[in-house]
Amino acid sequence: MKDKYPRILGEYSSGKKGPLLFITAGVHGNEPSGVIALKKVFKELEHSLPQIEGTIVGVTGNRKALNKNVRYIDEDLNRTWTERNINDKVKNTHEKEEMFSIIKVLQDFPEKDFTKRYFLDCHTTSSASAPYISVQEVHDNDDWAHQFPPYIIRGFSDIVSGCIDHYMSRTGLTGFVFEGGQHESDEAVDNHEGIIWHAIARACSLNLNKLSTYPEAASKLEKLKTNQKTFEILYRHELKDDDNFKMEPGYKNFQPIKKGELLAQHNGEEVKSKWDAFIFMPLYQSQGNDGFFVVEQVQ
Repeated sequence: MKDKYPRILGEYSSGKKGPLLFITAGVHGNEPSGVIALKKVFKELEHSLPQIEGTIVGVTGNRKALNKNVRYIDEDLNRTWTERNINDKVKNTHEKEEMFSIIKVLQDFPEKDFTKRYFLDCHTTSSASAPYISVQEVHDNDDWAHQFPPYIIRGFSDIVSGCIDHYMSRTGLTGFVFEGGQHESDEAVDNHEGIIWHAIARACSLNLNKLSTYPEAASKLEKLKTNQKTFEILYRHELKDDDNFKMEPGYKNFQPIKKGELLAQHNGEEVKSKWDAFIFMPLYQSQGNDGFFVVEQVQ
């Protein structure tokens, strides 16, 4: 029986030297839309056989969690990528085993073999959301991110330790995280497909007109460019494992909030906004250590 979630979802090259585009999806097991989108993209690449520069690699994140449709098994895979965990080489949880397996795949595509190495990490959110890019402001990541159409959030990986994009950035790759929308939405699959096509076009010089048809998902994402905004994080509402937290219903990513507005209940206490700003990543799922973030628009 064919593995539904192989470690390497696909690999494509025309044999020309150029960059590496390393795409990860399903790092959280309840976020399969990036995996679905990657499969669609590789199917079209193998059908159209377009000329590109460099190599595209698609990698599955938390395979066991994807099969169980849960965020993680033992711990959040998007919090394990710390320097200490990697240096200690301890594999005492399922997610650490997954992490080292992904690192091994990346090591099979070393820097010396490419003109540059890019990464794209595909995620979704528990609440309804416009698609957006989360970028760490190191190297040329921010300049790269602003070549793409969606909203941009700066600084998430500087607040939350152990994220995969933090690891990719500190090991010399250029890239960002892309959040495609709400977990179960069809729009999230379309948005992931769109961002993947745009990333291939920019990183590997793919002419999208050389595909069997110009990808509709790429066209839809292009329309976001006229309304691109950049945000920075003001506040993170952190949760402990045994906390009782309930977000007030109906919040969406980038929804405006006012000072004094009731946002959530945390261990029986009301949590009210201290800012006139925007809500970001309100938690509407059982697993997670971030209740919500507050962000401000800077561009």
